[in-house]
Amino acid sequence: MSESFSQSAWSLADLFPSRESAEVQAAFDELEQRTQDFEKLRPQFTSSITEDDFLRAVRLYEGLNHLAYRLNGFAGLSFAADTQLQAAQAFMVQVDQLLAELQNRTLFFSLWWKDLDEVNAGRLLENSGDFRYWLEEMRHYKPHTLSEAEEKVVNIKDITGANALMQLYDTITNRYTFKISVDGKEEELTRGELMVYARHFDADLRAQAYQELYRVFGQDGPVLGQVYQALVRDWRNEKVGLRHYPAPIAARNLANDIPDEVVDTLLAVCERNAPVFQRFFALKARLLGGERLRRYDIYAPVVRSEKRYSFQDAAEMVLDSFSRFDPQVAALARQVFEENHLDSQVRKGKRGGAFCWSVAPGMTPWVLVNYQGRSDDVSTLAHELGHSVHASLAADHSLFTYHSSLPLAETASTFGEMLLLDRLLQTEQDEAVRRDLLFHQVDDSYATIGRQAFFALFERQAHSMVAENATVDELSAAYLDNLNRQFGDAVEVSDEFRWEWVSIPHFYRVPFYVYAYAFGQLLVLSLYQQYRQERDAFKPRYLQILSTGGSASPAQILSGAGIDIYADSFWQGGFDVLSNLVDQLEALPADLGATRPAQ
Repeated sequence: MSESFSQSAWSLADLFPSRESAEVQAAFDELEQRTQDFEKLRPQFTSSITEDDFLRAVRLYEGLNHLAYRLNGFAGLSFAADTQLQAAQAFMVQVDQLLAELQNRTLFFSLWWKDLDEVNAGRLLENSGDFRYWLEEMRHYKPHTLSEAEEKVVNIKDITGANALMQLYDTITNRYTFKISVDGKEEELTRGELMVYARHFDADLRAQAYQELYRVFGQDGPVLGQVYQALVRDWRNEKVGLRHYPAPIAARNLANDIPDEVVDTLLAVCERNAPVFQRFFALKARLLGGERLRRYDIYAPVVRSEKRYSFQDAAEMVLDSFSRFDPQVAALARQVFEENHLDSQVRKGKRGGAFCWSVAPGMTPWVLVNYQGRSDDVSTLAHELGHSVHASLAADHSLFTYHSSLPLAETASTFGEMLLLDRLLQTEQDEAVRRDLLFHQVDDSYATIGRQAFFALFERQAHSMVAENATVDELSAAYLDNLNRQFGDAVEVSDEFRWEWVSIPHFYRVPFYVYAYAFGQLLVLSLYQQYRQERDAFKPRYLQILSTGGSASPAQILSGAGIDIYADSFWQGGFDVLSNLVDQLEALPADLGATRPAQ
């Protein structure tokens, strides 16, 4: 008998029964007691502390943070499920305030550790086990660390400053609704529902969707732009002004443990290879019967295929594709369904997009998607379940070495999408759908590599412009120029796209996050080539990368797979794979044997 999968909201019962439950209050009380116990250890933190006492203290610190992560996860997941619910908003603020206070009360430990002399630090590191990389990484922040009093002020400031602004942005933008005319009938849609039409075969509907999206965001554009400017100033004031990072992006690079020169190389190679995607867009324009693609048509299907997948079919396909690779991978993904840790419904107030939240080791991650039956919704499901598999494979690590760095965080997710694509190509009998899948792969590669790299280039420029007191309109003009540079003569960009940047949540929530997508996709192109060539011999090496979690630097983890992230040639190799795929698509017959989308 086959398994039954249906769309539903998730359950957070594995964290806490409810916001008002006795268990939540007990957690607050226990967190307070654990924090007091840790504070009592402060006199022990001297250069003469024994290895055993140090390790006991670190484990106590891990325990109180484990409880804090549970509370934070519960608050954040509750808010994501309904960003308009005032009780969820208030609870998240309460938890944020509590965690800031906790961080301040335990701050003495990290400050002492960063300042400890090399000899005694080395002595303690020898006996630190799985905590070692986390402890080593902490010491890398020494040049950017402030005094204890200053650090406390920063933590408190963030609650009513940057964090409040980010929550305000989410609350404003997640209440938006959008109206377009479909078959002569006006429909009111969420953002997720609206963007279904970005990949529609009807060119007029594609244009309507984008025009409506940026009409709504554009109405609030000056306000959302001011929120962004404030967050950028806050980031620069702290990271560059107080902590003395050489540039705003350098703070993210250190958090990722990726050297600045590696990120510079990655972005330079991406910018240099923009013509690869421009060739693809020129090809798509010809197949759609036009001389030049409009920005509305970037994700247009090249064949008219309206195939939809039920949620049941989607879940089965994803789990089957994972199982074909390795049954363990499928079993770990299945846990998300079995434990009701998946929210797949589309509803007003729910956070748009998709994510996987890995709360703590030993807990099956929570996954949010907004499933609507399209092929890219199936891919998104595979992507987010790939994240959950990554976290579950790393569950043997400590709380502090469990989560992988951002650049490696996209490895399992993107690899999962490619496993799904191979499965679909092997089983799909409709030639039009098969060809659409191949084009869709390059569409997704653009969205993950080209688009995200140019996002990062814009962020780098925008942070500099805000420092020079640029207006919101000047930032919008710079973004429009960014689009024109990445698309060249291959794509016509309409003026309303000047507001696209205010609709990108990552710019607000996690500055410079986006280059991790390009890093991850180019990495996976290399890994997947290895898999196709070596098959079973590749699997242990790949699973080892995932199971390492965040217990070593990305460079060290990848060196075991023969990858040198410092080398320009490595990143170029990923584009060579894509260029070869575009060559294959250009060689296809002009008549694809199916009805072309309406232009």
